[in-house]
Amino acid sequence: MGLYNVFDVAGSSMSAQSVRLNTVASNLANADTVSATEKDIYRSRQPVFAAVMQALGSEQASTPVTTAGIVESQAPARQEYQPDHPLANEEGYIYRSNVNSIEEMTNMMAASRSYQNSVEVFNTSKQLLLKTLNMGR
Repeated sequence: MGLYNVFDVAGSSMSAQSVRLNTVASNLANADTVSATEKDIYRSRQPVFAAVMQALGSEQASTPVTTAGIVESQAPARQEYQPDHPLANEEGYIYRSNVNSIEEMTNMMAASRSYQNSVEVFNTSKQLLLKTLNMGR
């Protein structure tokens, strides 16, 4: 892998973790949403990543990360009996989002650390490249 390809991989990783952080923020913002029907409630979303291998001849050039898509959780919504709630259905039930705030906070910390690691890879590669260029002086 060439030195410049490190920047591509680190940059694509930072972009992917940014998508992950935005998805977590959206999930946390909608964690307490309520609906009268299960089909209308907000469901947790998670990004799906893929490594794309780009090859030049027999030598692997780089493996950047791409966002393959964002999938919606199929876990059931939480059903609660609250007949006094304005959104309660005919039986007195409301539906709450299936977002698990603790899981989302854990995802947020992991994404933040991965982003920081990618920044460190980027900065270290830049410093090594600059030191290599300065060796010729």
